[in-house]
Amino acid sequence: MSYAAVITHVQPDPEAAPRLGCAVAIAERFKAGLIGIAAEMTPPLAFDGGFYSLEADWTTAMRATVDERLAKSKQVFREATAAFGERAAFASGMQLPAPAIAAASRAADLIVAGGAPRTRDAYRDCSPAELAISSGRPVLVAPPAAPPLAGKQVLLAWKDTREARRALSDAAPFFEAADRVTVVAIAPAQEASQVQLQVADVAGALKRRGVNAEAKVVESAHPDGFQLVEQARTLGADLIVTGAYGHTRLGEWVFGGVTADLLSQDEVYLLFSH
Repeated sequence: MSYAAVITHVQPDPEAAPRLGCAVAIAERFKAGLIGIAAEMTPPLAFDGGFYSLEADWTTAMRATVDERLAKSKQVFREATAAFGERAAFASGMQLPAPAIAAASRAADLIVAGGAPRTRDAYRDCSPAELAISSGRPVLVAPPAAPPLAGKQVLLAWKDTREARRALSDAAPFFEAADRVTVVAIAPAQEASQVQLQVADVAGALKRRGVNAEAKVVESAHPDGFQLVEQARTLGADLIVTGAYGHTRLGEWVFGGVTADLLSQDEVYLLFSH
């Protein structure tokens, strides 16, 4: 199994370069096509001050800025994918980036998004977890300062849910290319024996696909995402595969504790599925 097409949000900013570099590397690894989408919008005016001429000038200037950024994004993408030929495709538009990427992902198998150490602007940036929840596609989150993804040691964070089963399927190309996949569950002591059976089942399923897989249960009264990062560090894994858990509240996405913890770190790559 492999990915046939990878998609990513393209921006001209220096901090966006690792994301594009990761997307290029993943597409090369799986001999996949690469789709670049540049999408931004001008924020609406917060108030109507009655100075219509000034406000019109401001709107015109902001649109010009966005147009310039979209043009620069196209140049950055073309330079990064010069060797791809027809396997590279680019589109741009003045629209909200997260919905634009989610819609365009109908043509892709994997979304590559950037890590989230900085405050995100919904008119310019994409939230990785929102992409996972709204697109129906797996999302690979690239830490902004991490080395290139090796993917030789992979941690599959297990929770017996629909989202985790989806991640198990979505990450199959990474599992098949890895030297070892460790299925890790963090659970309270009173649940450890039951959870051990679950992770053993998952490891067994991976082995039947030819994957070198192991099962591990870590006992903890208060499981969180940082314990998964610590396990990845111990195992030498640079990729954590997990389900994304969240819901919408008053039009904004609210994410579970483990998902939020993982998104707040910039040490390992993440692959989210919802």
